[in-house]
Amino acid sequence: MTDDKAILRGLFEAAVEAANPVSAVRRNLPERPSGRTVVIGAGKAAVPMAKAVEESWDGPLEGFVIAPHGYTHELKRIGLVHASHPVPDESSLAAAEKALALASSLKAGDLLIALISGGASALMSKPVPGISIAEKFGLVKAVLKCGANIAELNCVRKQISAVKGGRLARAAGQARIHTLALSDVPGDDPAIIGSGPTVPDPTRKADALAILERYRVPVPAAVMDWLRSPDEDRSILSHQTETRVVVSPHESFRAVRDGAEAQGLNVLYLGDRIEGEAREVAKVHAAIALEIAMRGMPAKTPCLLLSGGETSVTVRGKGRGGRNVEFLLSLAIALGGAPGIHALAADTDGIDGLEPVAGAVIGPDSLAHARSLGLDPMASLDDNDAHSLFERMGAQVVTGPTHTNVNDFRAILIR
Repeated sequence: MTDDKAILRGLFEAAVEAANPVSAVRRNLPERPSGRTVVIGAGKAAVPMAKAVEESWDGPLEGFVIAPHGYTHELKRIGLVHASHPVPDESSLAAAEKALALASSLKAGDLLIALISGGASALMSKPVPGISIAEKFGLVKAVLKCGANIAELNCVRKQISAVKGGRLARAAGQARIHTLALSDVPGDDPAIIGSGPTVPDPTRKADALAILERYRVPVPAAVMDWLRSPDEDRSILSHQTETRVVVSPHESFRAVRDGAEAQGLNVLYLGDRIEGEAREVAKVHAAIALEIAMRGMPAKTPCLLLSGGETSVTVRGKGRGGRNVEFLLSLAIALGGAPGIHALAADTDGIDGLEPVAGAVIGPDSLAHARSLGLDPMASLDDNDAHSLFERMGAQVVTGPTHTNVNDFRAILIR
């Protein structure tokens, strides 16, 4: 690994560390109730968030959190169940049913602490009556591949879910609800984070239907009948609800900017709300990077071009997708081996698309290296198969589960 690649990897690790939810949860715990305190959580940060509650709560405590299969824990008072991510399965259904049953046991005077982070949508998944598990899960998988952004995906999920879009809160009746959320979505909207199981949903069935029609997603008859029927009452019964976004991409990128500037880099930060097709977003980033390299505009070298958000990939080929690796391969092609430019793109949760790989890293020699291995970068991009290419090149960024998620990290270092 060259020095510049090592710098990029260090900055990515700083972004992940800044998104550690433990201290943020401790600072934002509610007052003790007169009745029970129940924790229900779901997401890639569920375990450290629950551990922070355990370590700081001096009263009785019960409940459980849901994390992806393979996530380990040291929880003592809060239970842990595992479920599937990013495509839900039977374990996701069982987890949702358990959450609804526990929430339904609460009464006035009780407190529900909801711990929500990225991944909760898949980990806690139950369809509304009349829609089968297979129909719901198949539709979600199709939307994941069609190029929809996270807000659109979660809108569809919420409209056919028995637990999302505030329905978990509705099940909790008159209990006080205190939601702590870790944001992985552009704009930090708590109604979108984890599909907002304890947050009022501003979207309606017609919105989901319009999204499915826009992307020409095949819709099962039962789902179509449901989305064409009148909207049901989804109001939250409790008058004591509070929702706090305790960690967001903003804090992570601030830590990265500070670290880069301490190393003498001029930082050009494009924000953490960038969306769109990964390969097209990459072309724009490449154009800015080349302008900086050639003309010193709009920033002087050495420069770190930094951005976050969540792009999408419309999978048309036979590859495995992955928005960060697709971004990076398209970026490498657009840069054309320009000297002095290195880049890293990775997901802060350690999983890019369906793969247990965070992302990858490139340099000026990446295209030549790929071709020396008999690989065709353009053909790999056309086939949505950047994961295989970077795996063959030994250029993957592999972290394992990071137990947090504040979305994508993209950094381009220009000398």
